[in-house]
Amino acid sequence: MSVYTMGIWQVKRGYEDEFVAAWQEMAEWTMREVEGAEPGGTLLRDRELRSRFVSFGPWPDEQSIAGWRESSGFQERVGRIRTLLEDFSPATLDPVAFQA
Repeated sequence: MSVYTMGIWQVKRGYEDEFVAAWQEMAEWTMREVEGAEPGGTLLRDRELRSRFVSFGPWPDEQSIAGWRESSGFQERVGRIRTLLEDFSPATLDPVAFQA
């Protein structure tokens, strides 16, 4: 069963487009370079609070997530993204129900 990563990103106003581009670059790098990365990474934008985003994606196991988060490529990309943020809340989640 997959494990999911999730992030709630509060972007500085005026930097939303730059954030989306940086997140997309990180997602593409992840799929290309990180062992265990699975397709399905998704970035959502809040309709009411246009500077708030939520991302999530599946992983095969916690070890794959740890390797990704510990990699220099991840650290570099998240470091660049953090300059665009007011706040960031990451999480690792287990699925408990699924509706097909």
